[in-house]
Amino acid sequence: MVPRRNWGEWILAALLMLGVGGFALLVASSPNVAWSAIGEYLFDPTIIEGIKLTLLFTVLAMVISIVAGVVIAMMRLSSNPVLSGFASVYIWFFRGTPLLVQIIFWFNIQLFIPSIDIGPIHLETNTLISAFTAALLALSLNETAYMAEIVRGGLLAVDKGQSEAATALGYTPFQTLTRVVLPQALRVIIPPVGNQTISMLKTTSLVSVVAAQDLLTRVQNIYAKNFLIIELLLVASIWYLVMTTVASLVQGWIERRLGQSESEPPRLWRAFRRLSAAMGSKG
Repeated sequence: MVPRRNWGEWILAALLMLGVGGFALLVASSPNVAWSAIGEYLFDPTIIEGIKLTLLFTVLAMVISIVAGVVIAMMRLSSNPVLSGFASVYIWFFRGTPLLVQIIFWFNIQLFIPSIDIGPIHLETNTLISAFTAALLALSLNETAYMAEIVRGGLLAVDKGQSEAATALGYTPFQTLTRVVLPQALRVIIPPVGNQTISMLKTTSLVSVVAAQDLLTRVQNIYAKNFLIIELLLVASIWYLVMTTVASLVQGWIERRLGQSESEPPRLWRAFRRLSAAMGSKG
């Protein structure tokens, strides 16, 4: 059978190519863009330092949020109403308020907490909460709320029979979580965590509002002096694209490493069946 040619799709594809090509030609031929400046600033030491800080923000925020997200997720699933209620309120608050507002809040926290006094220890809040600390706190606390829901969804995706089988084999609750439930939940958790990491790389640009010296802040500092706004923003965009592309490749590699055949029974179930069969034969 020869499939019928869909001329509508081909016409739409041609129009799309013409539109994209025309826009690219329009931008490339603009006399107001100094294209040579992009290559000049692409590997500028100031830009490279901003990239390093952007990556540092991303790594630290994601590590903190993943660890804290697991704790909040376990609290959310707890039968204790106080723990569950606290986790629910935490997620509700940090997901319900804009991240930009949270960054500005932490940067100005000294306005209502001027100092922290613990016995003879006196700490000025303005010194303790720098622009870097304020940005990291806001990014980590905000991301923790999202990570908690991702982890909770992954844990709920694991069949309850796995926990029951682990209990029958003598596993403690902590061993059940770390050796049985979490390893299986990773298949569900890893893809959205990768997406959140890629999103975090771009979200760090918001910390420029408190001059945290990330990539966008460095770019803004440069074009405030030479007025090459479009050129420097293109430089920042190129580096963000490079970083997110590398992160996407790493995410794909991790997903392939963790991928398992859905038809293969989990090892715990096989061990549980062997134990049941042995007990049955003894009976």
